Amino acid sequence: MALRTTRPEAAGPRPAAAAGLDPADRGRLLAGAHHDPHALLGAHPVPGGTLFRALRPNARTVSVVIDGERTALRSEGDGLFAAVLPCAQVPAYTLLVTYDDGEQEVDDPYRFLPALGELDLHLIREGRHEQLWRALGAEPMVHQGVAGTRFTVWAPNAQGVRVAGDFTFWDGTQYPMRSLGASGVWELFLPGIGEGTRYKFEITSRYGHRFLKADPMARGTEVPPDTASVVTASRYEWGDAEWMAHRGDTPVHQAPFSVYEVHLPSWRPGASYRQLAEELPAYAKRMGFTHVELMPVAGYPFSGSWGYQVTSYYAPTPRLGSPDDFRYFVDACHRAGLGVIMDWVPAHFPKDDWALARFDGDPLYEPGNARRAEHPDWGTYEFDYGRTEVRNFLVANAVYWCEEFHIDGLRVDAVASMLYLDYSRDSGQWEPNVFGGREDLDAVAFLQEMNATVYRRCPGVVTIAEESTAWDGVTRPTDSGGLGFGLKWNMGWMHDSLEYIQKEPVHRKYHHDEMTFSMVYAYSENYVLPISHDEVVHGKQALVSKMPGDWWQRRANHRAYLGFMWAHPGKQLLFMGQEFAQGAEWSHEHGPEWWLLGDDYHSAGDHRGVQGLVRDLNEVYRATPALWQRDTDPGGFRWVLCDAAEDNVLAFLRFAADGGPLLAVSNFSPVVRQDYRLWVPDGIPAWQEALNTDDVRYGGSGVGAGGPVRPEDGCLRLTLPPLATVWMVPVR
Repeated sequence: MALRTTRPEAAGPRPAAAAGLDPADRGRLLAGAHHDPHALLGAHPVPGGTLFRALRPNARTVSVVIDGERTALRSEGDGLFAAVLPCAQVPAYTLLVTYDDGEQEVDDPYRFLPALGELDLHLIREGRHEQLWRALGAEPMVHQGVAGTRFTVWAPNAQGVRVAGDFTFWDGTQYPMRSLGASGVWELFLPGIGEGTRYKFEITSRYGHRFLKADPMARGTEVPPDTASVVTASRYEWGDAEWMAHRGDTPVHQAPFSVYEVHLPSWRPGASYRQLAEELPAYAKRMGFTHVELMPVAGYPFSGSWGYQVTSYYAPTPRLGSPDDFRYFVDACHRAGLGVIMDWVPAHFPKDDWALARFDGDPLYEPGNARRAEHPDWGTYEFDYGRTEVRNFLVANAVYWCEEFHIDGLRVDAVASMLYLDYSRDSGQWEPNVFGGREDLDAVAFLQEMNATVYRRCPGVVTIAEESTAWDGVTRPTDSGGLGFGLKWNMGWMHDSLEYIQKEPVHRKYHHDEMTFSMVYAYSENYVLPISHDEVVHGKQALVSKMPGDWWQRRANHRAYLGFMWAHPGKQLLFMGQEFAQGAEWSHEHGPEWWLLGDDYHSAGDHRGVQGLVRDLNEVYRATPALWQRDTDPGGFRWVLCDAAEDNVLAFLRFAADGGPLLAVSNFSPVVRQDYRLWVPDGIPAWQEALNTDDVRYGGSGVGAGGPVRPEDGCLRLTLPPLATVWMVPVR
């Protein structure tokens, strides 16, 4: 909007008084409850010429400028100005608006045709707009030759919607939007409004209530506690073309997949996306991880939710920088050879009155049934998966992060709470589905659609379910009736193995099956073994602090457990701080206790030793196809010793596609076991240690095989270190 100084009145056509607005239309327009303000405002042919009408609250005068000549409109009160000019056709014109502090010459928003096409509206009505963010929200653009921003929002139950922002002092009176019919979409192109503008939608409900709402499709937001949406466009130039072209060359099930889970705001407290891009990819790469998994980065108001109560599904949290800054971070990870997985939260959303809850005055994103809408565990709302537009909002959101931010994987949070109608509900608090069952059929259909769409549109992306029940077919393809996820967190393995490792060694023999039971179902799904943030907060203690014994024994147990985990079938995930045996629970305010690593090795050897082990676990893991190539193939695993409960010993073989083996042996007792006999396959003349968690480099006692070991009578005779895991491979 260009500011102009006052100038003399030019000789223009003589205006005639305009017929007043119908009182009902006038009342609805001024109340923000009119569905078609463009029919009342702007320029329209009438008998005797062209009627011009403008709504400019607080203006002293409004004039129409045609071919450089200005003609004053007559005030109709309440900020309305109108006149009929003797123009045979609607001319090109601007408005010259005089305020107490000067003049503005502006294009009239109400002279523009809709900036949203019929195909977009059709796809929105059908719930099939896979790039919904290109149709809804705030889109800077050039429309009919004029630069500005198109505002669109889905609010089917509203009487009226207006745009309010910092440019209107948060009063929406000046900019009512038009309804685009049965789609429920409202639209307005505002010339002169550009990037960085803060805005909200002022909605008048069908009950007459008026309130401001942030844009559900906003691609930029203010930093909390401020809640406005921000007009945003990306100018980022990616440098990861090679990564994107080849990330899907090997199916994830047959590739190394070792994940470092990170809470970005606390990994280095105070660091921005760009600062993190200089440190985190280099660290994760040096530690040997293949991927980083980010706890939710979509906009969320309450930092204590860690991102799991999302209000801005299409905007990265601005706490750490702009959307393009986040793109820079992802790009840096890719250039370092790291994939980026993002936690995605379609299971629920918070009740903040400025966000999604009762968005247009009625339940919209949440079910209309109050019992069904309330999430019993988190004080939030669940999504209405049966509504096509809501399902489209979420499916397109999954695609959005993969296409616009080059995300390589989506870990879907709280899937179990979506799948079951009776999740955390007592009898009488839920209603069965049409078949009388407890399954949420709409949620199932949504997850299937989301997975099928992401895999079709985004080659190389993997979806991962956090699903804690025995639901059948979580990672089965959708065309076979499954949910279609690529991987699933193995919550059973996590629970059982942690239950075992927390026992004093003398009691472990009574819980031996907790370490072997996972192999009963290991190939029922494609699994990830997760030691996530959930296991090191809320009184559960850090991983090393779960272990029994003195400090040396705790660290030894920690190392042995990680060695067992990395060798077990399935991919693995480890939360930040656990890679160097941080003793305190994670704090989202303080992050990892980096100071434990110290400046020199000897003063911080305990923690540096564990850190070195994790680095070596990843290095050997990536170099050993037996540990990842046949994760989903039962032929890639064989027990060597699964019933030595009295000894607290477990041993198994892993096999690569070419048959190359790795022998993993875990001794979860605090005693050295001499001359321990373990069967091995024929035809291998000698074996050697590939890794030993008791190595002195890691803080261990240094007990081990030493040089190559030759089988005798089909068995290896090993000295098993105390509280340790040893990996043996054929001598090359």
